[in-house]
Amino acid sequence: MSLVLEIEYLTGVCRAARGPASDEPDWPPQPDRVFSALVSAWAARGERGNERAALEWLEAQAPPAVHASGHVARTAPDVFVPPNDFKASKAEKTYIKVMPERRPRQPRRFPVARPDDPVMALIWEDEPESSLCAALDAVARDVGYLGHSASLVRCRFFRGDAGTHFQPETPLRRRIYPGRLSELEAAHRADPVRPDISPGASVPAFTPSPTGSPPSDWLVLEAVDGDVPDIRAAALVCRALRRALMSGYRRAGLGDAIPEIVSGHTTDRMPTRQPHLAIVPLAFAGFRHADGRVLGFALVPPSGTELLDIPGLLHAFERLAPFDRGTEHRVVKLMGAPLLAPLCLAPTGTRTRRSLSPEPYLRPARVWASVTPIVLDRHLKRNGEGEIRDIIADACERAGLPRPDPDRVHAGKRSAIEGAPSARPSAGAPPWTRWKVPKSLATRSLVHAVIDFGCETNGPVLLGAGRFTGLGLCRRLGS
Repeated sequence: MSLVLEIEYLTGVCRAARGPASDEPDWPPQPDRVFSALVSAWAARGERGNERAALEWLEAQAPPAVHASGHVARTAPDVFVPPNDFKASKAEKTYIKVMPERRPRQPRRFPVARPDDPVMALIWEDEPESSLCAALDAVARDVGYLGHSASLVRCRFFRGDAGTHFQPETPLRRRIYPGRLSELEAAHRADPVRPDISPGASVPAFTPSPTGSPPSDWLVLEAVDGDVPDIRAAALVCRALRRALMSGYRRAGLGDAIPEIVSGHTTDRMPTRQPHLAIVPLAFAGFRHADGRVLGFALVPPSGTELLDIPGLLHAFERLAPFDRGTEHRVVKLMGAPLLAPLCLAPTGTRTRRSLSPEPYLRPARVWASVTPIVLDRHLKRNGEGEIRDIIADACERAGLPRPDPDRVHAGKRSAIEGAPSARPSAGAPPWTRWKVPKSLATRSLVHAVIDFGCETNGPVLLGAGRFTGLGLCRRLGS
């Protein structure tokens, strides 16, 4: 027998968005959203001890199966509404803006899904003892809505057979995990009127997509305000973003526990030899008329690691990027060298520019080409093309990729990716056309390369001594 949570949408529609900045409906609702609704009902019922124990049992279970029908997304036009909790500045001329008819309005969209079947279910393989099951059912029956307050639902827990009740099964995106109840309580204590609820952790398991491409666990940050430096200075901006992320750990009280996978250094401040978090620029490159303009940056975890599984990363990012209620985004504000003015970055939504998509950097391909030049891992002895090809082949192997035949590696000054600048400026070119690299790499050679691995190879392909700071970023070549 399994534990089943049955949810019926009484109006036949689900009003919920996948995220604060998303215009896609959240169908089916993920377990983390459902758990938040159960916690809200538990609090409204008086925070009873036996029901808390039942919720803590539930959050400790393996992720449930989500069984739901298909759906049709209803069109959702933009609606201009006043932002929540508007406050005027100290200037007297802004006081009148607190009046309802004078408050500024922001565009909002309320996504709606119309499921083929209004009844869905979450199914856990294990079931609790009778008292915990009864407590969970009591809480569930007091859940009035799920998502928007207009999404009226009827919920109940019961024991059932996972194989005979609800089909088909839907992949998970967000899971429940031990400690989630305490996180929700802390958010409510911090702001009872409008708590800042962060999303739950992602599901580690991955189901391959129909295209066969690997999963994307990149956190893409789009430039939303300020001037983005030229791509030739991207390595310095990537370093600044890493420093900012480490400052988020300190703000969260985790300054003594910054993991090696984030800092890139061991506890004795020596460079780590283990794969760690890379930060890369995402530019308008690889398309017709591309100009190499940087549109954002991405946090790239090591292969086999998920960002939300990195200790403390979620809390550090929340402290680094406070939630802006006006734009409904978390915004990272970078300042200091090499920036001449503050640069604001925000996580992208479900719909974004093609140049900000990780897909061209992840999908399998046989031939890859560098967008940012590769910093050679060692100084040249003979300064010949054969030696450079050998160094790049070694770099592929060092990065955990198949080692290509050096004869299938082509290195040179110019990139095969349209819009990517040359690795070395022409004679007489102004100084700003040179690539800016960290001081520790200033004496190394920079080259662009086209690499034929001889077999389909999954990305990301990050090569060379600067691969963790945005250099040596490669993109699949061809369609």
